Amino acid sequence: MVITLDDTKRLAIGERLADLQSFQEFIISNERKLIDQCSDSEVRDRLQKMLQDDQKNLGVIETVIVQYGIPSEPSPATRIFIQQFEQMMSGNEFTFYQKLIYHELLKHGQATSGMMLFKAAQAVGADVELAMTPLNTVNFEGRSHQEQLKGIVERVGIREMTGTDAEQGVWSWVQDAMATVTGAMGSMITQNVDKKDMNIQALIRLDHNKTNTIFTEIGTPKDPQKLQAYFGQLYKDLLAHSQAEEEVVYPRVRSFYGDDNTQELYSEQAEMKRLLDEIKAIDPSSADLFRSRVKDLMDIVGDHIRQEESTLFAAIDNNCSTEQKEQMATDFKAAKSRIQRELTNI
Repeated sequence: MVITLDDTKRLAIGERLADLQSFQEFIISNERKLIDQCSDSEVRDRLQKMLQDDQKNLGVIETVIVQYGIPSEPSPATRIFIQQFEQMMSGNEFTFYQKLIYHELLKHGQATSGMMLFKAAQAVGADVELAMTPLNTVNFEGRSHQEQLKGIVERVGIREMTGTDAEQGVWSWVQDAMATVTGAMGSMITQNVDKKDMNIQALIRLDHNKTNTIFTEIGTPKDPQKLQAYFGQLYKDLLAHSQAEEEVVYPRVRSFYGDDNTQELYSEQAEMKRLLDEIKAIDPSSADLFRSRVKDLMDIVGDHIRQEESTLFAAIDNNCSTEQKEQMATDFKAAKSRIQRELTNI
């Protein structure tokens, strides 16, 4: 029976990702409260822009979790912290200025956690690092929000204490600081992920890249148990990916991609699933047979990837609007997340 890559390091990363998602949801909720409590139109506009960014960033984090492929729940400590912090931010014990300070600290913690996750991924495996790459855009944007919040905190704090605005300070230079951060990090961000909602081709390509990375990792270790562990992750990734495509993508493209082409995709994935189950049943000590069947699987998956990334992707571009491609991506991600949780005990 295949074992999976659920060692302590990977499980810990899965839990931290769940924590990151919970904190991002809380940040969004808190920003809505701050906007409702804000009487300064300019500050409110800046907070509103942060809220829009953070709503998109939540989508990026959800994408990373699905790409990672090891579903988890937030830690008990995170659930307790968020519950207590939410009570504090909802009460009347703190002024608006003080709530902004705590929100900036929350942003700092979130950005730091995201960067630590990416660094941890580099130490665990190439497939993990690849799955975490989109976090870079969230991490750098979180840092930019911190700079903006410094200016907001100064403006609101001085006004609360004196009833007037400071002549010059963080509020005035924060724009230059933001321009510097954006210029220095912009190329790195755009190389990792588009800030817009991902379309279906982008999500499928992320899956393809991770699959190719795991195939490479399978070819490295000599330990039969480690071979089986890498295959266990590949097994779940390919099943979740293929089932989500068959639920969401293929039925929607058949009308313009053609019955024959669409059926070929179904047939390739049926053969892939047959091989997955065959390899899953191989005794871990039969390393030569295992590698031979994995090579067969890699050939089938490679042909399938090439067809999707050439003719299928082009057909989707030619026949679907931007909104339709993004909606397909949303549905694909939701289906894949559900399937991953169903596969947890396999």
